[in-house]
Amino acid sequence: MKKFLVIGNPIKHSLSPQLHNYWIKQNNIDAVYNKQELVRGELKNLILKIKNKEISGANVTVPFKKEVISYLDHLSDGAEKTQSVNTINLENNKIVGHNTDIEGFELAIQDTKFDIINKEILILGAGGVVPSIIFALKKMGVNKIVLSNRTKNKAEDLKNIFKDIKIIEWGKLVNFDLIINATSIGLNKSDKINLDFSRIGDNKFFYDVIYNPKTTNFLNIGKEYGNKIENGKMMFIYQALASFKIWHNIEPKINDEVIKILDND
Repeated sequence: MKKFLVIGNPIKHSLSPQLHNYWIKQNNIDAVYNKQELVRGELKNLILKIKNKEISGANVTVPFKKEVISYLDHLSDGAEKTQSVNTINLENNKIVGHNTDIEGFELAIQDTKFDIINKEILILGAGGVVPSIIFALKKMGVNKIVLSNRTKNKAEDLKNIFKDIKIIEWGKLVNFDLIINATSIGLNKSDKINLDFSRIGDNKFFYDVIYNPKTTNFLNIGKEYGNKIENGKMMFIYQALASFKIWHNIEPKINDEVIKILDND
């Protein structure tokens, strides 16, 4: 039986096992997918287990998407350009890192039917999935990307990869068409982003990368002010689908059952 897992810290909120195990069962694959909380010193051992074929593949989430790169033999084009890895597998005895977050975000935004071309984007957060989101946004033809992070130097680090993004102080707001919460603020239902959205007007789009819980305070505020809102559920599904294809060479189906799995708060 093949073994797959998702690693991160924290990891308890992840619904990756429910989704992947559902697809594994639907496609009659002899495999199991689990989640595992790691600390930094355990990354090397995980990679050795993949190299030794004790583990067949892994998804990587916060805070290891960049750190894991130093243990890999090769990166896909998207992973190289974003310096972010969320999927690992063994190809020809080489440990390869992929970034399916790019595809996941792009397809999720397309699903919303939001016309993103030439729009102004404000991103809250600078870790984990943010390089993938910026890469996808630029690919989709946005006009301007502004970034705000609680630790400013972490945001500044992203300018080394994406020269034309603008950094603003945490707590400030600029004009935007789409605002993306890519922080961990919201994983707990009581979490609140202390920004004053009372003067932004309506007809904006509030997007939260978080999918569990399905409605964060950030999204509730967006809705309260009459704006379009969307959580990260479809992004999560699409990035998982791309990982599944890499590992199993099968494109799983997205059906009502899959959606229901992720609607559990």
